[in-house]
Amino acid sequence: MGLFGPRRGDFETRYHLTRRSKLRRLREMVGIVRQFDIVHGLTPVKMRLMLEALGPTFVKVGQILSMRSEILPQAFCDELAKLRADADPMPYRTVIDTLEHEYGRPVDEVFDRLDPTPLGSASLAQVHRARLVTGEDVAVKVQRPGVRETMAQDVSIMRSLARAAAKLVPSAQVVDLQGVVQELWETFEAETDFTVEARNLAEFKRFSERYAYMDCPTPYPELCTQHVVVMDYVDGISVSRPDQLVEAGYDLKEIGTKLVDNYATQVLDDGFFHADPHPGNIIVRGGQIVLIDLGMTGRLNAKTRAVLKEMIFAVAKQDSPALADALLRFAGAESDPADYPALLADLDSIVEEFGTVDLAELDIAAFLGSLTALAQRHGIEVPSSVTTVGRALVTLEGLLDEFIPDVNMIEIISQHIAAAKTPAERLREEAESLAVEGHRALHGAFATLAELKVASRMLTRGQLKVNMELVGAEEPLRRLSDMVNRITMALIVVGLFVGSSIVYFAGMKPIVFGIPIVGFMGYAVAFGIGCWILFDIIWKGRKSRGKR
Repeated sequence: MGLFGPRRGDFETRYHLTRRSKLRRLREMVGIVRQFDIVHGLTPVKMRLMLEALGPTFVKVGQILSMRSEILPQAFCDELAKLRADADPMPYRTVIDTLEHEYGRPVDEVFDRLDPTPLGSASLAQVHRARLVTGEDVAVKVQRPGVRETMAQDVSIMRSLARAAAKLVPSAQVVDLQGVVQELWETFEAETDFTVEARNLAEFKRFSERYAYMDCPTPYPELCTQHVVVMDYVDGISVSRPDQLVEAGYDLKEIGTKLVDNYATQVLDDGFFHADPHPGNIIVRGGQIVLIDLGMTGRLNAKTRAVLKEMIFAVAKQDSPALADALLRFAGAESDPADYPALLADLDSIVEEFGTVDLAELDIAAFLGSLTALAQRHGIEVPSSVTTVGRALVTLEGLLDEFIPDVNMIEIISQHIAAAKTPAERLREEAESLAVEGHRALHGAFATLAELKVASRMLTRGQLKVNMELVGAEEPLRRLSDMVNRITMALIVVGLFVGSSIVYFAGMKPIVFGIPIVGFMGYAVAFGIGCWILFDIIWKGRKSRGKR
């Protein structure tokens, strides 16, 4: 079948992928990699430039990896964070052709005016300011033609390579490469389907209506397609311009405090949050903080939100068992780490690092990164949404440090958690939790009684068997077995020497070298066994010292 077999599935058919096109793209990728000569060393800068040269798929991969310090060294993560989001602008004619193809009619029937100069041009899309024929001032985001097909081709190649790698090392595969590639494609597919962004805008618009100081652009669903999204044009001041905000009469600390508190609401209370809160996506307009570009969002279910809160407070209380219990809740009811004492020991180190500071000074982003890396080492699967939260918090924290340094993000989030519920609400939730746990405990007790009935019946019939495993006793038992074996062999040697000596003094015939042949054979066997025992003692002693 080869690396790119002749069979074409739905994925290849949908994006018109052929074996020849994939081989051509693979040769192109190999050529780019060779240009950067990574065999003789891969520096952070060289890796960033190489990913940029490989195209939009790998730019996105690099941006994802920049937030995964458990995978790459921090120096690489810092450099990959610089991956440029801008790109050479598309020709204006291409933009017009794309819009007419999407709408099936001339552009002037939809837009009264379309600015030829783009507001921004990224690797995936380009944004233009326009005015609808109905008079609304809008921003039009147009996807670059063929970018999704290019990404699909790259992902198809990655899948083929991942399958080949899985066949070569099926049992030693530490990372589920095929699962990673599938997750990447799902991310790419969501980002390149602009109807998803339109739905995100509508959902976040409903969320922000509860807060007078928050807003986002209003989408125009009837004009949004898979490759085009039309939304209100936002004319304001970016948070990356703090001097202009001050001149306009804004209080930077108030902006930062409201931004972080609302973000805590998005993540921990609502479970739907902006996953890329960098300065270019946050604009202040008319006394409101406006979040734009909701192509990247994250979602947390109620269980994950509750576990995140538990972990934060467990670290603050320096409670390793509570932290372990919260972490194991990610793995589900069937979680059973192979080495629970080692897990607790590793959690102790995290508690020592992060739990010795006040909750207001806790670096949640770094904490989540360390915890994710620990979970991977112990085979505990942490939801990818937690990684998304960590990445977003790092971005938000960097924004505050650079432009609004007087705002303590962690202190605001911790205060939000503490004040999220009234004492009565917390008491009611605790009572509900106690009722649920009591219900489970009662059923567990009845199940235990049923098992005891079966066990007692087997005991009275003499059918009960007990399997017992002494954890950590394998090495002492092995040494004890070696000692018993040596003693046994030593007794055999002594017996052979004594028996041969009796035969010698009895003068039995025939005689070899003045010794009866039976006695001679006994001496020889005893000597050989004695030498083997001595060699075994010396060799294993050296081996044991070498391990130490």
